[in-house]
Amino acid sequence: MRKSMDRTARGVVCALASLALPASLSSASAAPAPEESPRIPFSERFHVTQHGGITRAANTSLTRKRADRRAATGCAAAQRDGAGTNGRYRRAYIDVDSDARTDGSSSADLRIPAGSRVSYARLYWGGTLRAGERKPAKDNGRVLIAEQGGRYKEVLADTLTGHRSTAATGGFQASTDVTELVRKSGAGAYTVARINGARGHCAAGAWGGWTLVAAYRNSKLPLRRIALWDGFQPLDKHRRSFSVRLNGLRIPAHSHGRAGVVAYDGDRGRGKETLSVRAGRHRAQKVGDSANPANDVMNSTITELGRQAKRRPACRNTLGFDSDVFDIGPALRSGGDRLAFRFTTRNPGYLLGALFLQTDTRH
Repeated sequence: MRKSMDRTARGVVCALASLALPASLSSASAAPAPEESPRIPFSERFHVTQHGGITRAANTSLTRKRADRRAATGCAAAQRDGAGTNGRYRRAYIDVDSDARTDGSSSADLRIPAGSRVSYARLYWGGTLRAGERKPAKDNGRVLIAEQGGRYKEVLADTLTGHRSTAATGGFQASTDVTELVRKSGAGAYTVARINGARGHCAAGAWGGWTLVAAYRNSKLPLRRIALWDGFQPLDKHRRSFSVRLNGLRIPAHSHGRAGVVAYDGDRGRGKETLSVRAGRHRAQKVGDSANPANDVMNSTITELGRQAKRRPACRNTLGFDSDVFDIGPALRSGGDRLAFRFTTRNPGYLLGALFLQTDTRH
């Protein structure tokens, strides 16, 4: 197994002894924050060829509070799966743990087949920093995570953090290696809290969320190429398309595969946001499913092959956060030695954070 090296590794992971959070966080505030950049080129974080697969748990950290007068859909209807963009709603923190000290807490199930061993796991989190209130960027690289039945642990970003600020808003993505935590805890519900995202309202919209990605080995599953790529890439009027290429593959004909995407600030119903996959020299295939139209894939959903992921809460329209897993089998039917993923957009665009996949392969 090969694992690519983290960029600018400088973080630490420290367990909180209890939920006496303010004092604990204060004592950790001297830890150096990772460097930040408005754009981080996409590069391979991890790859392996093994019997197994890759999975993820994800959820948003914000909920709607109330709609403004321009909103065509009420708050509750929008989150049930209706139309609506985050700029039309005042946002509030989710709090599934009912603890006022851990704002923005939400949970989701990480599904790993029995008998598997986690090879690698990484936690991504992000949010907007200006939406009525303003959040200091110094806390972007700090978050809390708890496994099922466990206490919160504070984790710090261990790599370069993406932070983009514009005249209208500001947003970020951070991440860290949590392999040991997930390997020990295994499958089940994970809760993430205290993402440094702002609540309130602004014309550009408030958003926030997290994704836990885990690769695992299991001898009963097919031999697969598993890869995780990440960065911080804005797609907007200045850059309408972006491609990620994976070379050196050995994809048999009639293969199966899936790919997951993490993105921020995608607006439902705007259209003209696509993802296509091309294997080798074969024809590119657009990606989409029942929950993600092929011309509007960044539509504020958290789904797996068109089905809702198990999480709490489970708003169908997250109003600005996407973490979706797609079937890319149609692009793999003819085999190939490489894959090209092409993302496109029209205004207002979105922020691309991570891409992960598994494909059948040969020795």
